[in-house]
Amino acid sequence: MMPFAGGIEANANATLLFSVAAAAIYTLALELSPRLARSAAKTLAVALLAALAFMQGGPVLLVAALALSAVGDAFLSRDGEKAFLGGLASFLAAHIVYIALFVNASSGIGRLTAESWRGAIALAMLMFGIIMLAALWRRVGPALRIPIAVYVAAILAMGISALTTSYPWAIAGAVLFMASDGLLAAERFLLAAISQHRVWMRYAIWVLYYTAQLAITLGFLLS
Repeated sequence: MMPFAGGIEANANATLLFSVAAAAIYTLALELSPRLARSAAKTLAVALLAALAFMQGGPVLLVAALALSAVGDAFLSRDGEKAFLGGLASFLAAHIVYIALFVNASSGIGRLTAESWRGAIALAMLMFGIIMLAALWRRVGPALRIPIAVYVAAILAMGISALTTSYPWAIAGAVLFMASDGLLAAERFLLAAISQHRVWMRYAIWVLYYTAQLAITLGFLLS
């Protein structure tokens, strides 16, 4: 059963299936050396979600956040410090747009205190952000400290703003997004270069990240 009307041949359902297929292809190629086909699969996975959101008349902010995320994926599919910084900047912009999207769809900050589970998750997010920033602050060079602090603040604001909406899938997606970014930071900055945990963490980062983007997209398009 497909999530959108028209069956598997409908443009929306076909686009969604191609997105999932691209994500699966990248998963299989994740441990290969960077190459054009590998970068294309990673970029297409979320770029197709942006196309789906556009085709289905989703919020402009959702389309923009997904498109910026796809640009970030293109950068992060390559090696090197410049590619990493390009990815960091793209995802920072994506998180800012997501914040605007969630604030626009917000039912009010009062929901965080009116519903205890929302407040509990918000508190857990805050603690997660503080712990991650403290750990990274000691391990990264001075040039990266401020950019990373800004990024941590942005993703924390993204997660908390999602909690003020009435979109359960978007909330789940924000939580998964934070988990993925936390693992990415740990894998890149906190683990030893020869750590045996790097392999499974890379797979977990991608699966959590793509599932997050998919959840947020479908949360808005199917609500």
